[in-house]
Amino acid sequence: MKILEAVKQNEKKLIEDLCGLLEIDSTCIENPNNSEAPFGEGVRKSLDYVLELGKSFGFKVKNVNNVAGHIEFGEGEELIGVLCHTDVVPAVGKWTNPPFKPTIVDGKIYARGAIDDKGPTIASLYALKIIKDLGLKLNKRVRLIIGTDEETKWRCMDEYFKHEEMPTLGFSPDAIFPVIYGEKGIMSIDLTSNEKSEINFVSGVRYNVVPDEASAEVGADIQTKFKEYLEKNNLEGKVEGNKITLYGNSAHAMQPEKGVNAAILLSQFLNNHINNNVIEFVSNKLNDTRFKRIGLDFSDPEMKDLTVNVAIVEVNNSGGKIGLNLRYPINWDKEEFLNKLGKLAGDAGLQLEVLSDQVPHYVPEDDELVKTLHNAYKEYSKDEKTPNITIGGGTYARALKKGVAFGMMFPGREDVVHQVDEHVFIEDLVLATAIYAKAIYDLGK
Repeated sequence: MKILEAVKQNEKKLIEDLCGLLEIDSTCIENPNNSEAPFGEGVRKSLDYVLELGKSFGFKVKNVNNVAGHIEFGEGEELIGVLCHTDVVPAVGKWTNPPFKPTIVDGKIYARGAIDDKGPTIASLYALKIIKDLGLKLNKRVRLIIGTDEETKWRCMDEYFKHEEMPTLGFSPDAIFPVIYGEKGIMSIDLTSNEKSEINFVSGVRYNVVPDEASAEVGADIQTKFKEYLEKNNLEGKVEGNKITLYGNSAHAMQPEKGVNAAILLSQFLNNHINNNVIEFVSNKLNDTRFKRIGLDFSDPEMKDLTVNVAIVEVNNSGGKIGLNLRYPINWDKEEFLNKLGKLAGDAGLQLEVLSDQVPHYVPEDDELVKTLHNAYKEYSKDEKTPNITIGGGTYARALKKGVAFGMMFPGREDVVHQVDEHVFIEDLVLATAIYAKAIYDLGK
């Protein structure tokens, strides 16, 4: 089989088709009254783009109520699923180039969604194309299932599986290589307050993103002290009239320690100058990513640490809110934790509400699915050393009864998911496409 050679022959068109998808701003914009584009025109356009591309390759395609769809190839009763998504997180921060104008520099394609998850989506589609072009027979059906609400509430997958069959097994190309056989549980919590404030504090846009900017409208008497705080701590920010703004660095909530949380840093400054229960709680109780400050840290030998991202902080004349995103391992005593955190919050005049909770997802590492995918990775990457792992992220793999995450970020690459200047290496795009083609063929033959 000349899979890698066939991918290289398609490289130019592969890049062109990916850039076409990257040009679409598919950030979710809630529009529930528009059944044609319930998550926004850009999101719908991104779905149509991939489905039309699949159709042009000669595959069967289906749009499922404008929020999801699939591209199918192969024959047989059994169904293999490859779950991708075309929506993206907001392109906040200072980008070197416009985030929806894909730019190729030094062998890398820069754009929002390049690695999460438009690059992997196009790589998976081209993997199917390569299998078809080479005349490799599949005795099982393979569906590339495309979602459009992965970065928010997964309503696309809920709707899709109301109408379509569940694959026997599958994978999601939305993480790192080799194989992610376990994913932590994901819980979002709100801590709310009725305490009114004269300041207007705003930080954060999504629960799964470390906020890289925080601002507050305050009295002019602390602006000089704010500038001193920035300089002393080597931080970036600005003062505009009564508004102060602090800049951090965004990161994915599954690894909050890789970001610089602007909400926490601004809260720590303000806590020395004003009295507010939300700001004080963030500053004194939630200023680390492991709950160590309040003695609620936990770690599991296989899935490692419980982590927390202080994702959203709001304070105004109506009250306040702290939005938290937790990634928790197996064997964690959830009930005891919530009781203890709830008591701490209550003592501070805050009310705790669990907004959502996805339990951990796990497939044994010695399962045939894991071994098949790992072998495909090793054949083309020549990497025999990097182990399979578990992660704190949540991928579409957990939407399957039996699924794992599989690439496409390679070991040793900088993790730029949800970050400014997100990019994908073209050589990685090509290699991943070959790996996916080999994996799909081995699962489906």
